[in-house]
Amino acid sequence: MTDLMWYKPANESSIATPCMLLFPDRIKENIRRMIHMAGSAERLRPHVKTHKLGEVVNLQLQLGISRFKCATLSEVAMVAGAGGVDILLAYPLLGPGIKMWLDLLDRFPESRLSVTVDSETALMLLENEARKRGKQVDLFVDIDNGMHRTGIDPEKAYPLISTIVKSRNLKFRGLHIYDGHIHEIDPAERKLHCDRDFEAVSSLLGQLEQGGIEVGELACGGTPTFPIHAAYPKRTLCPGTPLLWDAGYKRTIPDLDFLPAAVVAGRVISKPMGQVCLDLGYKSIASEMAHPRLHFLELETDEVINHSEEHLVLRSGKTEHLSIGDVVYALPSHICPTMALHEEAYIVRNQLVTETWKLVARKRSYPL
Repeated sequence: MTDLMWYKPANESSIATPCMLLFPDRIKENIRRMIHMAGSAERLRPHVKTHKLGEVVNLQLQLGISRFKCATLSEVAMVAGAGGVDILLAYPLLGPGIKMWLDLLDRFPESRLSVTVDSETALMLLENEARKRGKQVDLFVDIDNGMHRTGIDPEKAYPLISTIVKSRNLKFRGLHIYDGHIHEIDPAERKLHCDRDFEAVSSLLGQLEQGGIEVGELACGGTPTFPIHAAYPKRTLCPGTPLLWDAGYKRTIPDLDFLPAAVVAGRVISKPMGQVCLDLGYKSIASEMAHPRLHFLELETDEVINHSEEHLVLRSGKTEHLSIGDVVYALPSHICPTMALHEEAYIVRNQLVTETWKLVARKRSYPL
């Protein structure tokens, strides 16, 4: 088996499909490339939403990364359980989530846990519960510098930060600036967009400095703007997808050089009317994007005929080379939600499936 077929395990007959295959050697190489791009492991706060795996957190810890970013409480618990030292939940806490957060502070006292806030409403609810429990909560203020999803307008952030600084039960740790709206293919255009949208943040930083408020950390960007923020030494970097990589970013962010380390495997289950039907329905492949949702590594495809819960029907001029039961391999266009559809992933070492890893952080808790 050649290096060109690195994704094809020698024991593929043992694989139950549909499934994810992960390649630890490639993941470790991607971590090294992330560190090289950042300049040091200390500058990184990688997002874990891509992989949701304690084993991948451990690989990063081994290479000197100790800070992490999460989107869910389950991800926070997973990272803390794996030994993460400094964990940021970049999602507003409301309802029972506030109590669950304070429970995590008790459960993982050796990890420093922080959460983002972007409104007076969420801030007051969190402060009230922290006071009742006698806790101090570390906070990053979430800044909206153009994405308009969560975050406060930087021109309106100063009063919110001042309230945090004055509270006995809250500690201001820094700013969280996620710019997922920036995704130009041309690196120069992407940099212009990133720098322009950061101007309002820079103005806020000047205002805070004049007010004597120290900003401990600037947690900036995601994957597309990773190399741009890396050029500014005072910014912490929060890429996630480079750990596993995917066909979407390989196509749209071609200036980033990472290895595909997660592969979807499926089987030919039928050949209706000269077409090919695979067991790769949208219960195993993220379907929020338009086709092509998969980049096949061997199979040449002409058109997607139908994509439903358990089936993917394709038209291909090469169907005569496929037999029912054959295994096919592909890179997902969007790896993060695709991973979240799987309970476990096969682990491939030296082109052999050796074990499975459980995606423990894909689960959610519902306290009564």
